[in-house]
Amino acid sequence: MNKAGLASALSLALLFGGCANGDVQEEAAIRKEPYEKTEFLMGTYVTVRIYDEGKEAVLEEAFDRVAELADKITVNEPGSEIDAVNAAAGTAVELSEDIYPLVRSAWDYSEASNGDFDLSIGPITELWHIGFEDARKPEQSEIDAALTLVDYERVVLDDAAQTVQLADAGMRLDLGAIAKGYITDEVKELLVEEGVTTAIIDLGGNVYVLGGSPLREGESWNVGIQDPLAARGETIGKTKQKDRSIVTSGIYERYIEVDGVSYHHLMDPETGYPFDNDIAGVSILSDKSIDGDALSTLVFGLGMEAGLAYVNERDDIEAVFVTKDKKVYVSDGLTDNFELTNDDYVWENE
Repeated sequence: MNKAGLASALSLALLFGGCANGDVQEEAAIRKEPYEKTEFLMGTYVTVRIYDEGKEAVLEEAFDRVAELADKITVNEPGSEIDAVNAAAGTAVELSEDIYPLVRSAWDYSEASNGDFDLSIGPITELWHIGFEDARKPEQSEIDAALTLVDYERVVLDDAAQTVQLADAGMRLDLGAIAKGYITDEVKELLVEEGVTTAIIDLGGNVYVLGGSPLREGESWNVGIQDPLAARGETIGKTKQKDRSIVTSGIYERYIEVDGVSYHHLMDPETGYPFDNDIAGVSILSDKSIDGDALSTLVFGLGMEAGLAYVNERDDIEAVFVTKDKKVYVSDGLTDNFELTNDDYVWENE
């Protein structure tokens, strides 16, 4: 993570508060102040807040689960299952019940998007390595060579055996565009199984709000939408949500500058360069965080017009788009449930 990310990560990407109406909830089972824990994991700050009385011990279980999954997914980590797949190109590798569904979902999104989202983008992201100290702009010859190794159709999955095989040496999986969403969903399931009804899960900006505001009789939270042109925690507006995932992809945190040109970390599998369009950031609202994670990257890559059209064609997701010239567009389902609060931006929806 770059210095800007480290400096801002202690602030949540999304700010939460109760709705404007309603009395303070008096039910003893729900606390006004949460049990809360924050740790630095997966290169970001992870925060979990639990409001159910007597459920403080579940915090440790939640963080144990995050660490367990992160160790299996993160590359260059001892015991990483994704490392094992990448190292054994040409050979099928059996994955655990924790990790195979993640790879399956990533492959399915790759196919559904015709490769606009591609789980085999690893050779490109490893070249640029944006977000790390050795980040650089590769030579065109390096990018051209790496692109020959990016092709989700050459990632072979066997559902019965739970194996994954990369067809050619040098191919590499990179699940960074979907892993935090998957882990967020797993933590949410753990909380529910342990009887938690009201909580906030934040994996470095991948946020899930479980239940409603404890200060407003369970009514929806006021969820702040990240300003993609400012530090984490700065917002452009808010929407009322409960039992919902909110994931933002944008150019605000992980990038490098070379010869006066800024290159963000969201890579185009076709060109080997960062997506180049008018979008500064897009926030996806969905029932599952894994969907929001994958779709925030996919929709970002589609660009403003096509991305908004894609979201409006689906009835299971909503989105907030922010352009580089500070215009805000929201999907049809949010037109009555979004309030612009930042005077630097203009709401373009009619």
